[in-house]
Amino acid sequence: MKKLTVFYLDNCPYCRKAKEAEKEIISSDPSLQKVKIEWIEESLHPEIANTYDYYRVPSVFFSKTKLYECSPEDDYNTIKSNFEKAIKIAAEQ
Repeated sequence: MKKLTVFYLDNCPYCRKAKEAEKEIISSDPSLQKVKIEWIEESLHPEIANTYDYYRVPSVFFSKTKLYECSPEDDYNTIKSNFEKAIKIAAEQ
């Protein structure tokens, strides 16, 4: 199954934007619903998070390949664009 893994923190404003972007992307292109997106709250699952290479959240991985890591400069449109690219990469696999 095609799956993305997203690491996030509950209190992160960028992560909230990413979740909002995911909903918008999927609703605009229902064919992308076939991609499973596993959201992992890093503070609750450090044993999983520590096996991936990233510094900031949200961070998106396809297998162990990092497709996107948010930066403090990223606005909603940047986050959405990067999430859409990641979802489309997973959908093509």
